[in-house]
Amino acid sequence: MSARAGNWLMAFGGVVILISLCFVPAIVGDRTDTSLLGAGASLFSFGALAVAAGTYLKAKLLQPATAEIAPPARRPRGGCDLCKGEAPVIQCKVHQLHLCPTCLAEHYDFRSCAYVPSTRGKVGKTLARAHGA
Repeated sequence: MSARAGNWLMAFGGVVILISLCFVPAIVGDRTDTSLLGAGASLFSFGALAVAAGTYLKAKLLQPATAEIAPPARRPRGGCDLCKGEAPVIQCKVHQLHLCPTCLAEHYDFRSCAYVPSTRGKVGKTLARAHGA
């Protein structure tokens, strides 16, 4: 769809709103027929809906077409989540961080954090070479 479709939809909604306003003199002058009030209100709300849909369509077309949003990059496995260097020895369950002894000393807070031994082991070329693989 093009932006012209949004313009046409907004123009159509404006015309419907104007037609609905033509019911006002009939409603004010003749108070015996209450169906005119419902018809005028329905036309007015339909026109407002058409104008809003046209505005939405134009705004949607103004947004740049973006490709799929790339998933967040995965954290590297095998190292401390903070310094990315040493092997982790403990995991903070509150913050979901695997910590090495150096980073644990800075992060330690007995009041709010819960710690469990880290299940993450050393992974990488240095460990493979150490085991003779």
